[in-house]
Amino acid sequence: MNQREAAIRISHLREELDKHNHNYYVLNKPEIDDYTFDQMMAELIGLENEFPEFFDASSPTQRVGSDLNQEFKQVAHKYQMLSLSNTYTEEEVQDFDQRVRKLTDENFEYVCELKFDGISISLTYEDGLLIKAVTRGDGEKGDDVTANVKTIKSIPLRLKGDYPPEFEIRGEILLPFSVFEMLNAEREEIGEQPFANPRNAASGTLKLQNSSVVASRKLDAYLYHVLGDNLPDDGHFELLHHASLWGFKISEHTRKCRNLQEIFDFLREWNVKRKDLPVATDGVVIKINSTRLQKELGFTAKSPRWAIAYKFKAERVSTTLNSVSYQVGRTGAITPVANLEPVLLAGTVVKRATLHNADVIKNLDLHLGDLVFVEKGGEIIPKIISVDLSARHPMSEAVRFIERCPECNSQLIRQDGESAWYCPNETGCPTQLKGKLEHFISRKAMNIDGLGSETIELLFQNNLIHNVADLYELKPGDLINLERLGEKSATRILDSLESSKTVPFERVLFALGIRYVGETVAKKLARELKSIDMIESASLDELMSVDEIGGKIAESIINWFSDDQNKRLIGRLKDRHLNFELKSELKEGQTEKLKGLSIIISGTFEKFSRDDLKAFIELNGGKNVTSISAKTNYLVAGENIGPSKLEKAQKLKIPIISEDELLQLTD
Repeated sequence: MNQREAAIRISHLREELDKHNHNYYVLNKPEIDDYTFDQMMAELIGLENEFPEFFDASSPTQRVGSDLNQEFKQVAHKYQMLSLSNTYTEEEVQDFDQRVRKLTDENFEYVCELKFDGISISLTYEDGLLIKAVTRGDGEKGDDVTANVKTIKSIPLRLKGDYPPEFEIRGEILLPFSVFEMLNAEREEIGEQPFANPRNAASGTLKLQNSSVVASRKLDAYLYHVLGDNLPDDGHFELLHHASLWGFKISEHTRKCRNLQEIFDFLREWNVKRKDLPVATDGVVIKINSTRLQKELGFTAKSPRWAIAYKFKAERVSTTLNSVSYQVGRTGAITPVANLEPVLLAGTVVKRATLHNADVIKNLDLHLGDLVFVEKGGEIIPKIISVDLSARHPMSEAVRFIERCPECNSQLIRQDGESAWYCPNETGCPTQLKGKLEHFISRKAMNIDGLGSETIELLFQNNLIHNVADLYELKPGDLINLERLGEKSATRILDSLESSKTVPFERVLFALGIRYVGETVAKKLARELKSIDMIESASLDELMSVDEIGGKIAESIINWFSDDQNKRLIGRLKDRHLNFELKSELKEGQTEKLKGLSIIISGTFEKFSRDDLKAFIELNGGKNVTSISAKTNYLVAGENIGPSKLEKAQKLKIPIISEDELLQLTD
């Protein structure tokens, strides 16, 4: 490669890597896998070494990725939080070992630990109390996410045993596979784009502004690195044992290794066994055990000299794309699915793979009959990674996203800023109608016993139901003579429908299936606006003033209530006496002493968590808000309050009170 060709290739690689860094760290929407990214980075490093005249301080090779978010306060790390160099072969691990041995004459041991695929976090403890939780950020500083981290049950707020007076411990915040699957099912149900993998879901969750939503996501954490002065041991492995005694969740699979063979045995063992773990792993971290020797070896510009990450290659197979089919969700979202020649992948036979949306098809440039490479995203969901263009038949037909609904033939629409195409025929598309019915009867909604998808299909095909209001007009004679239903089944269904009239308002609102109104949004709307009539008459600004409701959700609600068929549906359900307003009975300990007050919580507190204070405000009739406006009545300020919030409160002359003064408001 001559100088001109190198300049062109270097420029291209830098541009691509910058784009993929942004997709990964900022947007949480990676377009390529880690292996492909690392190969591109390795190529760029090689070219920059070969052609040093093209050095650029802003090159992706000169910095680590950054996940900084301006909505959070940035905090400087006491110890740099750099990324590890990656390897993919045992030969590269051997090269690492040789580099280390050239730098020291000492005998040393290694520690091998599973590399969990989540979000790096740094926790600071003083006198046994968690005082600060900060993301990796750009390695020099990170986002203060203390309030959100305090909701993670596997992270101790108060330590036990004989711990140092002050230290830092680092680890990985994760979303278990079981929670990831449930979360994605919920997102798809309300028309939201599913998360690409558990790491993206964990990242998105950790950066939410509402810590109560973070708590509901059931994040987990493993801790793996203790830093500080006056630690009880020199050995990294031994320090982790101490940390487990203090109350931290430490992986039981960490192992000390005396030589390369023991390292290779560990790598081979966990390349297989990792598939049985409840959380995602993408490799093994290999570290020198002695922390004293770690300090002596030091760091390069980007990574430590005493540690390396061995990355597992995601299991990938090739197979033929036979066809693409299209599924219609209950909200009308169209999801393309690749139908594949059956192939064994990670222990299961894969016949289908999600394509998510039209953009994925376009970016892959899919053709029917293509030889495609398939991986399991996050070890769960099969997805097409790439296409073998060299194997493409010259006469193959390109896959083109459909223009009309496969169920009702309506012209599809796509809203600005959205990736999904929708069928707009909400009240006439059979698949959407059945999907709405199945959602309405589900356990988290109306929980109607005796009705399932097969029974809904049976009732629908016999023209007994067309929408959810029709369910409440069913009679015994409509059900008894249907196939697979008898008198006993009919009685159970009708009794359950009658019992569902006591289901609380927030679940009825969720059951209606308004796009983007999931469980959490339905609860917030119900608690804030109290009744279906108030929600229907609310303006865009009034809806957006409700905590966690933005423009997209507010517009969807207004559009739903502007449809005359939906208004008639609500009228029929009201006639059947479903709950369409929040009951006013007070809970135990509940008062209305803060009724009409909008209060914002900011900072960290000595006696109570932010969630405790928010619960106290709600229990006493107050409203928690997340941003300061002229309508805000009080700012409850703790330590480390964001300077912008404080400045805005002072400018608007909003009373700034302490946690004790908040409690005194109800005396």
